[in-house]
Amino acid sequence: MKPGRFSHIHAIDWSGAVGERHKGIALAMCDLGSAPPKLLTRDKPWSRADILAYLLEELPQDTLVGLDLGISMPFDDAGAFFPGWDKSPQDARSLWAFVDTICASDPHLSAGSFVDHHIASRYFRRHGGREGDLFHLDGAPDRRGRLRVTEQAQAGMGCKPYSNFNLVGAAQVGKSSLTGMRVLHRLAGQIPVWPIDPRPEVGSVIVEIYTALAAVAAGRSASRAKITDHDALNNALARLSSSGIAESGPIDDHSADALVTAAWLRANARRAQLWQPPGLSKQTSRTEGWTFGAC
Repeated sequence: MKPGRFSHIHAIDWSGAVGERHKGIALAMCDLGSAPPKLLTRDKPWSRADILAYLLEELPQDTLVGLDLGISMPFDDAGAFFPGWDKSPQDARSLWAFVDTICASDPHLSAGSFVDHHIASRYFRRHGGREGDLFHLDGAPDRRGRLRVTEQAQAGMGCKPYSNFNLVGAAQVGKSSLTGMRVLHRLAGQIPVWPIDPRPEVGSVIVEIYTALAAVAAGRSASRAKITDHDALNNALARLSSSGIAESGPIDDHSADALVTAAWLRANARRAQLWQPPGLSKQTSRTEGWTFGAC
């Protein structure tokens, strides 16, 4: 694949919250060149179903799509997503189907049935002090919980990733990841998801993004990654060789995350080494996936 072949860039800030529509979902887009990224909006806040429909029906050709969620769960550390469970899936696509099946009756592509499942819940840290007895592996009582190989790489870059099995606190990404897996399953392979799917020579592709990586590249620190005003946003965009946005005043951090990450993806999609990170093995590609830009 020629990494610079994309004609459009999308970055989607995601939400795993309960309910249909979420102000926490933001979709930014940009073309090639240095024009500022822009937000794609609807009359109402985006729903997860809206995003799924957009990806299937409206996505421009040859688009690199970044999704801000974990596309899989830790596997390499224990040789299983759910060690000790005889129904534990063997690869990421099977995991997506597993989550979607258990949550089939959950509205709005939510994932409450999975985290409350009588066996699955043992692997999660949930609200109300409910930490499953299998949240930690023996001998690995890291407060953050089990990490994927790519999340360990993120930590080595100065970020502070948490386990996708953690559902508590502002830094948790577990709910977003599980709801995102339902969307990925329902794409039914119509858009490849790198690196779980081989890199396509033509057409669009979805990658996992971590907006903190883009913010750090734009001059922010990992602890100050969130942007809430247009001056700071335009300073970040300038660091990414992008023109600024002709607005002033406050901006919500979800929109800012999507805009900055779209500009970052545009600036980095041509870097061949980011498509071949040194920690990405064939097994990890098939099971855990990877975050674009983690190396």
